[in-house]
Amino acid sequence: MARGRGALALVLHTHMPYVEGFDTWPFGEEWLWEAVATVYLPLIGLLEEAEAPVTLGLTPVLCDQLETLPGDAGARLERFLDETRRIVHAEDSRALEQSGEHELAAELRRAGGDYERALEGLRAREGKPVDAFAQLGARGPVELWSSAATHALLPMLATDPGLSLQIATGIAAHELRFGGLGGGFWLPECAYEPGLERDLADHGVRAFCVEQTSAHGLGALEQLEPVITAAGVAAVPIDWATVDLVWKEATGYPAHPAYRDYHRRTIHDLRPWSTVGGPYRPAEARAVAAEHARDFVGRCTQRLGAYAEDRGRPGLLCCALDTELLGHWWYEGQMWLRLVFEEARAQGLDLVTVSEGLERVPLVERELVASTWGEGKDRRTWDSPGVAEAAFAARGAELRTVAAAAATREPAAALERAARELLALQASDWAFQVTRELAGDYPLQRLAAHAAAHDAALGALAGSAPVPEPAVRNLAPYLDLAPLTAP
Repeated sequence: MARGRGALALVLHTHMPYVEGFDTWPFGEEWLWEAVATVYLPLIGLLEEAEAPVTLGLTPVLCDQLETLPGDAGARLERFLDETRRIVHAEDSRALEQSGEHELAAELRRAGGDYERALEGLRAREGKPVDAFAQLGARGPVELWSSAATHALLPMLATDPGLSLQIATGIAAHELRFGGLGGGFWLPECAYEPGLERDLADHGVRAFCVEQTSAHGLGALEQLEPVITAAGVAAVPIDWATVDLVWKEATGYPAHPAYRDYHRRTIHDLRPWSTVGGPYRPAEARAVAAEHARDFVGRCTQRLGAYAEDRGRPGLLCCALDTELLGHWWYEGQMWLRLVFEEARAQGLDLVTVSEGLERVPLVERELVASTWGEGKDRRTWDSPGVAEAAFAARGAELRTVAAAAATREPAAALERAARELLALQASDWAFQVTRELAGDYPLQRLAAHAAAHDAALGALAGSAPVPEPAVRNLAPYLDLAPLTAP
């Protein structure tokens, strides 16, 4: 262990927009069911066994949905795992057998076991993955981070009360679920603008990740230097040169020919092929995952060594990934992560949580530039002509909500409903899906529905109309209205 060389902080950003109860297939709550089965439950088991330092960001809106699983939503999830997934694996396996594709059929039978194990894990945890995450954070070495209430792009919010509503509601939910903030806060889409750290500091945040590739260049040593802002909050740069080893579409690890192809699918949306078109072979994929884990740890060690040699002090290498990449988009992702933990021990690479890493290395003073981790490292994904209508709708709803709350707060249920629909409108996911053409007209339908429900709630606040029943059910159950009602 070479502590003078510095350490690697793995940050897993775990998020799902509010889809529970909003359609099923091809777009809707099935996204959540798939993530629970193939990402969240397996990750809990992995982290329980590995006992490795990881910084795990859990967005409040994801936890809002996971908290519904002991009820009707959980019953729908169980039917999805026990019936839908079991039936389609059996049907497509039979069809492949009949067409002479015996190896593909066998792979589907094997893959069906993933959902059987997920069902067993869900029942063993009594449908309470949030409790399991809380236990991981309480016993360590996993560090839990909070985020904004519904993953809003914070620099695009129109008012100080609207910004505070997102931050305060997210932090309040995290504290109640996990027994405290812990100091870390994931900026949705890593969207930062100078001055945002002051708002974070006002709510008790002590650290956040930031994307600064546009300021210093890909692979610059500055990416290994945490920055202390004037507000006293630490900004930890994400090292995109390291992230690209995993994330880069054409050359990242998931593109290897031995891995499972995410895009080619059977009639029932199953994936028995490798990325080069042959049958997927799990043993071959595991061998490649081991090679990639060794390569990843070796490259991180070299990067930290180069920094220490040049600067004469240890650096903090932060690699942040969407958790859903590991197990869903990249089927072998959690296998790779487990092997990274093993390789780090074997190669003497220190793994740390972000908080521990900040205690080990000197922080520098440096101006930060506005940025995101989206395309172009700017806001074009969420603020461009193609999504202008959605951006203006969310900002307009925010301005009307703030104005209405200043005029009257009764009935309280109407203001709460308006605030929740506003939070749903502000989610960054809808513009992302529109820009990337990922989900047909589903995001536009969701935006229109939340806008209409928001207008109805404001109507009830201003007049005698009844408060409409909420469709979002468990969105922001720990809503903090103080930002809207404080004098």
